[in-house]
Amino acid sequence: MAKQVKQLERVIIRFAGDSGDGMQLAGDRFTQEAAILGNDLSTLPNFPAEIRAPAGTLPGVSSFQLHFADHDILTPGDAPDVLVAMNPAALKANLADLPRGADIIANTDEFTQRNLAKAGWPANPLEDGSLDGYQLHAIRSPR
Repeated sequence: MAKQVKQLERVIIRFAGDSGDGMQLAGDRFTQEAAILGNDLSTLPNFPAEIRAPAGTLPGVSSFQLHFADHDILTPGDAPDVLVAMNPAALKANLADLPRGADIIANTDEFTQRNLAKAGWPANPLEDGSLDGYQLHAIRSPR
């Protein structure tokens, strides 16, 4: 099966997870690669509301947003085209910012009953149809 390649004019991607999960580092590395390829870019790191919030809770979510393109970029962008959610809290904290049709890349390993409850999800949004308006890419961590 051939991969479908789609060329976009610009992309806004947001990496989100618990503070300490490396979202700032992941965003920084992605930014470096985008810059090496000659793209113009603007970033927006977002640190958690609470310094030592319990893992998996909404106040502990950290994110890093990158807007990149092959032409001048003046802002880090408004609504992300892609959300990389490392856990249920990251998805919940950022879902309202996503336009319908946006891509969601979710780390399924963290969508446990305990983590879903901590984030306030009544059911697993990866399985209950609540994300049907988005392009969901559920990914397991390599073992």
